Amino acid sequence: MNKILVALIGLISAPLAMAQEAPAPGGGSAMAQFLFLGGFVLIFYFLVWRPQSKRAKEHRELVGGLGKGDEVIVAGGLAGRITRIKDDFMVLEVSDGVEVKVQKNSVTTALPKGTLKDV
Repeated sequence: MNKILVALIGLISAPLAMAQEAPAPGGGSAMAQFLFLGGFVLIFYFLVWRPQSKRAKEHRELVGGLGKGDEVIVAGGLAGRITRIKDDFMVLEVSDGVEVKVQKNSVTTALPKGTLKDV
């Protein structure tokens, strides 16, 4: 019985004794990690932040330059002529005698004058 027990212990412990620890992965220098992080931030800036802030600035200028009589298209696709402007809202005349209140921020495009007559 002892011989069987010793043989079993030998079979179990042999693979454990032969197993070695894997070498630690090379982490690289701290400077390389900072360069990688800096490159990632630059790529993110030029692909996401900068274009988004440029579009937001253009939209602020568009909304700020709106006046009575301008023809616009709002986010829902509604086209009309501005008849009244208040602080955050404006009234669009979408057809003769039909007026709709919309938020100023919903304007997506300003049309050249006379465009609605052609439509």
